[in-house]
Amino acid sequence: MGVVIAQSIKNTITTYLGFGIGAINVLFLYTNFMSDEYFGLIQYIFSTSNIMMPLLAFGVHNTIVKFYSSFKIKQTQNSFLILMLFLPLLIIIPVGASGYMSFETISKCLTQQNGIIKDYIWVIYISAVAFAYFEVFYAWSKVQMHSVLGNFMKEIFHRVCTTVLLCCLYFNFVNVQFFIYILVGCYLLRMFLMALYAFSLRAPGFKYVKLTNVVEIFKYSALIIIAGYIANMILEIDKFMIGYYVKIENVAYYSVAIYIASVIGVPSRAMHQITSPLTAQLLNENNQLKLKKLYQRSSLSLFIIGGFIFLLIILNINELYKLIPEKYNGGLVVVILISIAKLFDNFLGNNNAILFNSDYYRIVLFLGFCLVIATVLLNVYFIPKHGGIGACYATFIAVFIYNISKLLFVKHLFNIMPYTKNTFKTFVLILSCALLFYFWEFSFHPIINIGLKSALVAVVFWFIIYNYKFCEDISQLIDKKLKIST
Repeated sequence: MGVVIAQSIKNTITTYLGFGIGAINVLFLYTNFMSDEYFGLIQYIFSTSNIMMPLLAFGVHNTIVKFYSSFKIKQTQNSFLILMLFLPLLIIIPVGASGYMSFETISKCLTQQNGIIKDYIWVIYISAVAFAYFEVFYAWSKVQMHSVLGNFMKEIFHRVCTTVLLCCLYFNFVNVQFFIYILVGCYLLRMFLMALYAFSLRAPGFKYVKLTNVVEIFKYSALIIIAGYIANMILEIDKFMIGYYVKIENVAYYSVAIYIASVIGVPSRAMHQITSPLTAQLLNENNQLKLKKLYQRSSLSLFIIGGFIFLLIILNINELYKLIPEKYNGGLVVVILISIAKLFDNFLGNNNAILFNSDYYRIVLFLGFCLVIATVLLNVYFIPKHGGIGACYATFIAVFIYNISKLLFVKHLFNIMPYTKNTFKTFVLILSCALLFYFWEFSFHPIINIGLKSALVAVVFWFIIYNYKFCEDISQLIDKKLKIST
C-alpha cells in the first residue's frame, strides 16, 4: 500500500492543480472571454471525442494493464507491447474512412438543432484519435509503475495550453475558430510527448515473438471496448444529447455545474492510476486476502477525501455562483446531484479495477450495455422536458444504478465489500458537518466567505478524522507530515 499512497498523493496533487487551472478556465475565462455558443461547442466537441475514444483505442489501454504482468519474459513483454501499439489502427483507419465517405449523412444527423457543429465534425475524430493513443501510452508507462508524469500530462498540460489560448483570444491574437484548431493541436502534441516518455521507460523491441494467448487478448480488447464505452457514455452522453435536442449554449451552462461537481472524483482518478495495475497483479496471483484489503482501504481513503471535498462544494456553492455570470447560475441542482453521484464513485474504491481486470469482466458488459440504453432513454425523456437539468436527472439515476450493480457483482463474485465500521462513522461525520455548516453564512465578500467556511470545516473534519483514527493510511500520512514539519 506504500507505493499506492506515495504515487496517489503525487497524482492527487497534480490532478487538483490541473483541476484548479481548469476551474479558472471553465468558471471565469471561458464564461467571460468566449460566447456561450462557442463555449458550448467546445464542450460538445470534446465530450463526443471522449465517447468515441474507447472504440478507437480498441480497449488497448485496459488490455495493457490486465495482461502485462502475466508475461514474465522480456521477449514476450516486447511482443505484447508491439501488438498493443498497432491494434488501435484496426479501428481508427476503418472508422476514419467510413466517416469520410458518409460525411454528409453524419453532418445532417448531428446538426439538426445546431448548424455550427458541421464545420468541426472532423475535429471530433482527430481529437478522439489523440485521446485514444494518449491513453495507450499512459497505460504503457503505468505498468512500469510510473504514473506521475503521465498524470501531469493528462491533468495539467492541456489546461495550461487552454489558459494561454484563452488569454490570446481575449487580446485578439487569435479568433475563436483558430482557437479550436490550436487546442486540438495541443492534444496531439500531448499524445506525442506521452509516447516519447513511455518509450523512454520501455522502448519497444520490434523483434516479434509469437504469443500463446493472442486470441484471449483480442477477445478481452474487443469486449473491454464495450466496458470503456459504457463508462464514457454515462459520463459524456449528457452533453452530447443536450447539443442534439436543445441550443448548444445549454451545454456551456451544464458544463460549468458538472465541472464543479467533478472535483470530487479527482482522488479516485488519481488513486486509480496506481491501484489498477496493482489490482491486476493481485488478480493474476489470485491473492484474495490482499485484494480485499486493497478494496477496503482504497474505499475508505477515497470516501474520506471525497467527503471532505463534497462538503467544501455543497457548503460554498451559493457563494461560488455569485462569482460567475448570472446566466450560469441555474445549475445548483445539477451540482448537488452530481456531487452525490461522484461521492458514491469514491466509495467504490478500486471496484472498477477489480471488475475490468478479472476473468468475470464479460458478465458486467451485458449489464453495462443495458445501462447505456437506459441512460440514452432517460436523456431522451428528461432533456426535452427539463433541458440541462433533465440531463442531470438522467445521469444521476444511471450512475446510481450502475454503481450499485458493480458493488453487488464484486460481492457475488469475490465475496468482498468495500465498507468497514469506519465507513459508517465517516458517513455520519459528513452528514453532521453538512447540517451544521450549510446555514452558517457570513456577510463578507464571497471569496472571504468561502475561505472562512472552508477553514472551519477543514479544522473540524480533519481533527475528528485524525483524533479518532478513522483511517490508518491517512493518520500515518498526517503523522509523517507532522514529523517532517517539526
